[in-house]
Amino acid sequence: MDELDSAAPAGGNGAAARPRLEDVAARVGLSTASVSLVLRNVPGPSERTRQRVLKAAAELGYRPDRTASALASRRSRLLGVMVDIHSPFHAELVEHLHTAAEEIGYDLVLSTLTRTRDEHAAVETLLAFRCEALILLGPVAPAAALADLDRKAPVISVGRRIADADLDVVRSADDDGVGQIVDHLVGLGHRSIVHVDGGKGVIATDRRRGYRSAMRRHGLDEHIRVLQGDSTEKAGEKAGRHLAGGGELPTAVVAYNDQSAIGLLTAFRRAGVDVPGTVSVAGYDDDALSRLDAFDLTTVSQNAEEQARQAVTAAVERLEQGRTEAREIVLAPSLVMRGTTTEPR
Repeated sequence: MDELDSAAPAGGNGAAARPRLEDVAARVGLSTASVSLVLRNVPGPSERTRQRVLKAAAELGYRPDRTASALASRRSRLLGVMVDIHSPFHAELVEHLHTAAEEIGYDLVLSTLTRTRDEHAAVETLLAFRCEALILLGPVAPAAALADLDRKAPVISVGRRIADADLDVVRSADDDGVGQIVDHLVGLGHRSIVHVDGGKGVIATDRRRGYRSAMRRHGLDEHIRVLQGDSTEKAGEKAGRHLAGGGELPTAVVAYNDQSAIGLLTAFRRAGVDVPGTVSVAGYDDDALSRLDAFDLTTVSQNAEEQARQAVTAAVERLEQGRTEAREIVLAPSLVMRGTTTEPR
């Protein structure tokens, strides 16, 4: 029997058995081996054959038995993904990861970070599900801990630079991305530009460095001002209240990410501060919320789709091609100009 066969005996209540691989093969007049190739997305069958098989499988309600397949091959073909449940950008990455994985016959297991569930718990869940490789979105664990984890299963860090461990990394050049925002604002005529940072961590450090470097590059050393923040709307709103109630406003604010920027917009609007007329605001990530007309946020795109594709490719190279040397893929971010930035008054 083919490893994808989903045969199941009829229940005691007389219900019909689940469709089997043989049923699909009989419907289209092909061998089970040929049908299996199509359903596993393996190259070989013609496009016409693929369409016939997929149509027949859909009509019969056939679903491959992934458990039987894993047992037969001794492989799970599962990629584990650690994701912050509060991050809209992570949600977008996961959507693209699903697409990239399914195109090459893999599936994802998601394990979430919450306010009460840390990285260790999330990763242990992925290992318990026999995930063959781990794609960690913005991990904060020490490099040494990630290197130890890589000995259990290949680790791909998405978003975070890893300087002290031989790990696969897929990220955007965060310092350059923030630098592009500062360049944009200076080009509009801004000089008093504040950065609301993302707190501790490598990603926040890189973006903060990008802000400082760009300000110095434009001769604005005396205008460098960094407010403490984090990745949440709440932190952005707190920073916005501080700025609105603290005397002379800056003419522009660069937030750590889009969530923080949306918090800033909320605080400014409640305080009667016009955006962008009085203060321009920019974020980072180009997540789904930033594109809504209600926010129309100037931001930086990290190209989530390409990050996801590169992460899945890296995982499969480690699993199927035996690659052992670490790779770092750094993607160029791009400025997305929308309605929250304009020339200062």
